[in-house]
Amino acid sequence: MGIVSARPDASLPQGADALTALLAPIADLKGVKEAEARLIAKVAGGPRVLDLLLHLPERYLLRRRIEHPSQALPDTEALVPLVVGSHKAGRSGQGRPYVRVRGEAGGEPLTAFLMNWQKPWAEKALPVGTTRWLAGTLKEEDGDWVIVNPLVSAREDGIPLVQPVWPLTGNLGLPTVTRAMAAAVALLPEMPEWQDAPLLRREGWPAFTPALRAIQVPETEPGEAPRKRLAYDELLAGQVALGLVRRRSRDRPGRALRGDGALRDRALAAFGFPPTLAQTQAIAEIDADLAAPRRMLRLLQGDVGAGKTLVALMAMLRAAEAGAQAALMAPTELLARQHLRGFERLCGAAGVPVALLTGSVKGRERKRVLAGLADGSIPLVLGTHALFQEGVAFHDLALAVVDEQHRFGVAQRLMLAEKGQAVDMLVMTATPIPRTLLLTNWGEMAVSRLAGKPPGRQPITTRVVSQDRLPDIVARLGEAIAREDRAYWVVRAITGSERDDSVAAEDRFAELNARFPGQVGLAHGMQDIDVREAALADFAAGRTRILVATTVIEVGVDVPEATIMLIEQAERFGLAALHQLRGRVGRGTKPSSCLLVHSPGLTEGEKRRLMVLRDSDDGFEIAEEDLRARGGGDALGARQAGLPGARLLDPREDPEEYRRLVETAHDDAEVLLERDAALASPRGRATQLLLAIFGHDLSMAPLEAG
Repeated sequence: MGIVSARPDASLPQGADALTALLAPIADLKGVKEAEARLIAKVAGGPRVLDLLLHLPERYLLRRRIEHPSQALPDTEALVPLVVGSHKAGRSGQGRPYVRVRGEAGGEPLTAFLMNWQKPWAEKALPVGTTRWLAGTLKEEDGDWVIVNPLVSAREDGIPLVQPVWPLTGNLGLPTVTRAMAAAVALLPEMPEWQDAPLLRREGWPAFTPALRAIQVPETEPGEAPRKRLAYDELLAGQVALGLVRRRSRDRPGRALRGDGALRDRALAAFGFPPTLAQTQAIAEIDADLAAPRRMLRLLQGDVGAGKTLVALMAMLRAAEAGAQAALMAPTELLARQHLRGFERLCGAAGVPVALLTGSVKGRERKRVLAGLADGSIPLVLGTHALFQEGVAFHDLALAVVDEQHRFGVAQRLMLAEKGQAVDMLVMTATPIPRTLLLTNWGEMAVSRLAGKPPGRQPITTRVVSQDRLPDIVARLGEAIAREDRAYWVVRAITGSERDDSVAAEDRFAELNARFPGQVGLAHGMQDIDVREAALADFAAGRTRILVATTVIEVGVDVPEATIMLIEQAERFGLAALHQLRGRVGRGTKPSSCLLVHSPGLTEGEKRRLMVLRDSDDGFEIAEEDLRARGGGDALGARQAGLPGARLLDPREDPEEYRRLVETAHDDAEVLLERDAALASPRGRATQLLLAIFGHDLSMAPLEAG
């Protein structure tokens, strides 16, 4: 629900009434049929009139107005008047119907072929003896001028000389979108200005409504300024929304969590290694937040194997020392169970009960865990989405930890926090985050970064190999198994499909098991959890030496004896996923290797991406490239892929300009909210319209004073 429609009785900035019409369905537009509206909504990414207005052209078709066909330029669209002389129906060599319309244009003969037309339609659209304006590409054939499938209008101004060309889909044609867009633009009001005036002057940007008109119904080529203005509007809306979320969380009263360190000391003694300098600094930053009277909202980011879990455990034990409870939510049961194994050893040494709550925990064990959480006898719990389901009640939840933050949206995070009073929040991600992505997707949080890796981690040699060499690779794999090494073999698909040529895990497992009988395991997301856990346990114990798997092992699998990671059809994975998978090896005392096996015929883009991974183990450099190639999702909504806050500006086209605008929007939003946290000033109230335009929910709005 948008801000405007959510509070119809509230006092809103000038222009809000007209904005209500823009929030209406596309089907409400004059002259747009229901079926057409559905197609437009599909390609525009939403059903609102605003979604159509923000569906920007991918290019512009420039037409030259001429009087005579001989004035036409090769391969250039022209707009020419035709005096209709005659119609004749016919069929092409492929049997397609057409109507041939002959006439004169400025004294020169011109023939128009209307493909897939019926003669009655042509006679109605181009009556004999009338003048009609035709738009298209003219060609000279055997002394006659010809135009195929032109646009037709009874008026000269009925066909624009500058024609936006929008992305289309299915049976959706350009004339339909042109007609719908004209109706939508006619509803645009003059909006109050939400942008900073000096910024607009410096950049030379027009106001919002003129920018949209210049782009969607242009009289001349609009240039870059209107599009940049709208792109910046989108980025600013995202930054303001994130800033409001941050202020809502941090301005709420919290609770001070303090402890004597006894539980931590016992757990660290069992761990056997002192925390690294980066871990020590992160623990200190989190401790300061926990001890403050305001709620903590902090992101703990670090590369694969940087030691985030130990930092999280220290925070959770601080909550237990304070007599409260802490919960860690992971995106998969596999990762939750992996955490549980480490927690049970360290928490057991500290004398702190810890439990697991996932969808597969049933019967008596589930009742025991729920009872322990309700009466406080279980201070620490690990789990999945099951933690915030109805029926789960905590005695005193004080700290919520969310692992692999990029797989959860803001709403899911808050649902876990609502299980307690004044809950502190720590979220973690093993995906290294470049500054641009940090500002767009995690801008509402304070950040602690774990640089480097704990002592003992082995370097990983990465090679890029063609799939043509699979027989040699399998032979070398046999030699490694004879040395009692262990290897992951990762593919994208679980089963084969006629519509997808991805290698299937089941097929690859069957082939390798035939070659190495009894030494190959299989793990994928469609298996029952017990079957998958058994396969992982066999691999970890050395009962199998090769584990064929999908990306289900991307996080939460820790087998120090595994030294080989082979990823088949590697060009089809995201760089972040490849980096995460590579991090499954290099965890023991032996040197490790990663083979990126690619399909034949790599494109230049695919080759460049794999070379980035081959030449670098710097997760931040890899993340920058992945951001350019794939995007980073939308932290304020459910979208977890695509370009963050960049519907109107693609960072892949100009990464430096995108970064500049993101950082400017971040700083601008910070200043705006510092001066006007309630968005009550003229600019603040205009900014509420901006939030509604880009679909940010009322839950992002500021708290009422007091």
